[in-house]
Amino acid sequence: MGDSITIDGTDQDLALSRSDFLSRQEVLRRRSRRVKQLARLYKAHYWDLLEELKRKHKEYYWVYGKSPFKEDEKISGEQNDRKNLGLGFKLKCQISDCKEKAMALTRFCHRHILSDPNQILYRGCTFLLKSGQICKKPVLRSTNPRHCPVHAQAAEKYLTRALKRAGLNVSSPSKVTPKLHVVVAEYVRQIQTKRREAQRKSVSKIKIEEKTSES
Repeated sequence: MGDSITIDGTDQDLALSRSDFLSRQEVLRRRSRRVKQLARLYKAHYWDLLEELKRKHKEYYWVYGKSPFKEDEKISGEQNDRKNLGLGFKLKCQISDCKEKAMALTRFCHRHILSDPNQILYRGCTFLLKSGQICKKPVLRSTNPRHCPVHAQAAEKYLTRALKRAGLNVSSPSKVTPKLHVVVAEYVRQIQTKRREAQRKSVSKIKIEEKTSES
């Protein structure tokens, strides 16, 4: 596909360009012709991009191997020679006791990519675990809400249960947009429940300490 594109029916458009008014059929015929040509151009551009993607994937496969998530095999003497010669040997993750391959253009694997201070593509999962800690597994920065795949499903289940408690019986929270006051009321109820549980635990700890001090 060249840089210059010739519009189909240019001669007809030139003949009608001097007209003050166009009939409905002429307008629809011209629009239909241009839309069909635009669709053909989009299809050709799509297949060009697909071929470019195949070429770049082939280059990536050749340089970095099959996948950065696969465990690296034991380093043989031949691989050591290639490493010394700088022939594209794939390094392991820099975290100790980690046997996974490092991702492209970094020294860390996907599981430890947040240890790289220079990377800006990933951030930690913010899902709160039962132990009170945060998951912090790497997820793409564009992911919203910031949950890893496992905890994204868990958050969806929790939201479905919360909507059912609020009187909205839905199979999936993505199929309905609940009213804001309903969601806020449910979140407030959950926060208050967690606070009451924390207060009960703290009171029980104080009673245990008092009994041990008296004894």
